Amino acid sequence: MPKQISNTRTSMSTSNRSSSPSNVNTSVMNENEVKFKIASSYCKLKETREALIEMEGIPAKARNLQMNLLLGRLYRITKHNRSAIACYKDCLRHCPYIFEAITALAELGCSAKDIVSLFPQTPMRSGRPLSDCLDSSRWLQRYVEAFCCIASNDYTGGLEVFTELLQRFPNNVHILLEVAKVEAVIGKNDDAIMNFEKARSIDPYVVTYMDEYAMLLKLKSDYIKLNRLVFDLLNIDPIRPEVSVALSVLWETKDDRRALTYAEKSIQVDERHVPGYIVKGYLLLATNRPEAAVAAFRGAQELRPDLRSYQGLVRSYLALSKLKEALSAARDFVKAMPHSAKATKLVGDVYASHSGSRDKAKKYYESALRLEPGFLEAALALAELHKVEGRLDDALSLLSRYLKDCTDDSLHVKLAQVYATKNMLQAALSHYQSALRLNPQNEAAKKGLERLEKQMKGLDPDAPEDDEENDVDDADIDQDD
Repeated sequence: MPKQISNTRTSMSTSNRSSSPSNVNTSVMNENEVKFKIASSYCKLKETREALIEMEGIPAKARNLQMNLLLGRLYRITKHNRSAIACYKDCLRHCPYIFEAITALAELGCSAKDIVSLFPQTPMRSGRPLSDCLDSSRWLQRYVEAFCCIASNDYTGGLEVFTELLQRFPNNVHILLEVAKVEAVIGKNDDAIMNFEKARSIDPYVVTYMDEYAMLLKLKSDYIKLNRLVFDLLNIDPIRPEVSVALSVLWETKDDRRALTYAEKSIQVDERHVPGYIVKGYLLLATNRPEAAVAAFRGAQELRPDLRSYQGLVRSYLALSKLKEALSAARDFVKAMPHSAKATKLVGDVYASHSGSRDKAKKYYESALRLEPGFLEAALALAELHKVEGRLDDALSLLSRYLKDCTDDSLHVKLAQVYATKNMLQAALSHYQSALRLNPQNEAAKKGLERLEKQMKGLDPDAPEDDEENDVDDADIDQDD
């Protein structure tokens, strides 16, 4: 805004007093609003520094709710966390229902008590008794507690509170999505899929967290639903980062390079979109680029550390044979989640990667199972350890406990591998077939069944084929096994 306009502001408003109110509003320009518009434009252009300069030019007392929200985002991007906290607190003083500010404060380390203390303590002028007003605000306090639990990696506590809120607000899409996301992170995949689908049935145009849903469908090898989801998302809003991540997940089985391009595009659209970094990291691991994968998982951790970023980081370091760094990352995860079976199991994975420390790995896997007796991944890892060290009966005894209540194809694959090692080929065949009934796309089951059929014909499954091309294929299969 040219300086002369602000100098002539008074004369313009005086000369227009006789005019209509709309003319007066047009002529009088608010300099702070103009700075806010300029900063918003810089944000769209990804020019954060210039946007921050404009916003800092607005006096603190003159900032409205929208201005504080934008300034808070800019401070978070530039890692000025204290200033970001101050802005988000001002947002909640204006209005306690700014969910973005609640989430941000929780992620920035504020306690639930501190956040709730910002809410207005007097009831609204609705004529209702004070007790009614206080009762109606309790759900908001519980909402704050849920996000603070998630931010501190207490996923179980957060899920309990969200489930309680869902009982009060049934079919609320926002809470359904939060519940589904937490379930996806902690491995309750079937429950998460059910809640994502329920949210979509209520609001077919929802895009939030749909990349998390896409990852679950890929994990379940449900490519029909995955294709339909991506098709719908492209018709709703192809620019959103969630859509790019979903596209990346879809292309992962067909073209790694194209999948990686979509993952990077999601980060370009929103550099704070954590699933984009996680998908990118695992794609880089799959394409044998562990050093680049480390950088991707580090990027996710800087934004919001969670189970998947820690797991990815440990696997990347193990792929680089950096056992010290892998162990350090796993122990950091244990510090962040001291009572987590998944964190404990991750330390066991590091020890299991080295033959000289398998006894330590066994202790950590057993500890993980004590923390969470139904934790199948820890049971599978411990069974593999038993198998490698020749304790086949121990492996079978452990895995058989999970057969009654578990419908996971990976359990049947592991049982089949142990039975095949014991030369109990018919039992191995039965479990490979069960795995493929549950998941026809299970590659480990397909390859295992192929080897088993050779064994049942009296052939050596590891013997090289006559054809040179088959030599290469068999070598690849053996390496995967």
